[in-house]
Amino acid sequence: MELRHLRYFSVLAEELHFGRAARRLSISQPPLSVAIRQLEDTVGARLFERNSKEVRLTPAGDALRVSARRLLQQAEEAALEARDIAQGSAGRLRIGFVGAMLYRGLPQALRAFQAKHPAVRITLAELNSGVQITELMHDRLDLGFVHTARMPPELQHRLLLTEPFVCCLPAGHALARRRALAPAELRGEPFVLFSREASPDYHERILSICADAGFHPEVRHEVRHWLAVVSLVSQGMGVALVPQAMRHSALSGAVFRPLDREVTPSEAYGVWRAGPLNMLVQRLLDGLAKSLRESAKR
Repeated sequence: MELRHLRYFSVLAEELHFGRAARRLSISQPPLSVAIRQLEDTVGARLFERNSKEVRLTPAGDALRVSARRLLQQAEEAALEARDIAQGSAGRLRIGFVGAMLYRGLPQALRAFQAKHPAVRITLAELNSGVQITELMHDRLDLGFVHTARMPPELQHRLLLTEPFVCCLPAGHALARRRALAPAELRGEPFVLFSREASPDYHERILSICADAGFHPEVRHEVRHWLAVVSLVSQGMGVALVPQAMRHSALSGAVFRPLDREVTPSEAYGVWRAGPLNMLVQRLLDGLAKSLRESAKR
């Protein structure tokens, strides 16, 4: 059963006149008559009673009229939805993110994106970088925000932000009175560290900063989220090196001090499956890149 046949049938069912129906369809009467016969053969029932004076729907035709109208409407809605998705004005986005993105302008970028694309359904999941990569590989995410550029060739990535690490200290710590700190001044301090399992890249970067300063950190606690790192520091459980964005976490009891030299930076990447880039993903990445740059300046 072709949509063309249903459309011809639906118009004829409204007009009950082959000439008027043909004119509405911008075709001649013979192709209309052929299409109706083909539809009747497909259905296996007569749909119209015709004579020289009138055209009437049979009971089978009257039943099909309602269904045909519904099917044609669904087909039109499906075509509109496909067009809107292709143009980036509708669809669904499944997004994964590392916790630090909450302090880098991600919520603001999502609000701005949603205001421009109200028909797009967005779902969010806070996941560490490794889990996001797995979810993307299994097509359970459309876009991820991670802290690593190490990923399989099936995925593509884009560097969104580079920012410095800062030292996070309990508010009552002696070093908290300093304006800036040398990494070597953290020698012997108990460290709260981002778990290697949760993010190998961040774990190694922090160890590298300490190694370059001539010491290996005394790791007391390992956690899986940056907010947990700051929370433990705020409770006097140790010190930490964290991305600068975590200054916006606003946890009382924690203070942040810049380092007095350049060290290996913190990086944030957008990552998605290789292939033609989803228009929605492209627009969100562009908006977020702008939001991240503005957030980093604050």
